[in-house]
Amino acid sequence: MEQRVSLITLGVADMANAAAFYERMGWRRVESPDGVVAFDLIGQTLGLYSLAALAEDIGVAEGTLGRGAATLGYNVRTKEEVDDVLQRAKVAGATILKPAQAVFWGGYHGYFADPEGHVWEVAHNPFSPLAEDGAFRWNGHE
Repeated sequence: MEQRVSLITLGVADMANAAAFYERMGWRRVESPDGVVAFDLIGQTLGLYSLAALAEDIGVAEGTLGRGAATLGYNVRTKEEVDDVLQRAKVAGATILKPAQAVFWGGYHGYFADPEGHVWEVAHNPFSPLAEDGAFRWNGHE
């Protein structure tokens, strides 16, 4: 198995509202089959899929999926961009869970939840600078 994640799928109760949130964040949909909303990322895709359909596909009751203790990370180039992204998320309909602040390890971050409750961390990590195309690599690019 190659070391990568190709597709991140978020189960959502309200597809239209979830898709509109990410579009308000400035993301653009790509063509996809009915029942799936997809946004291509740098090297991956974020997919939105009905929570009920996801449970059916897995073969479990919808209630067993719940909300996992996971976050989606969005790294930026500067501390100021953390503030900008959190503000944009708030305007788009997110709930700010933790305002932007300095972190003990030398970075700067904050958290928001999208309208479906999926938690995003927005961070500036001076020890992991992004590549010119925005690609992230732990400990940066050489």
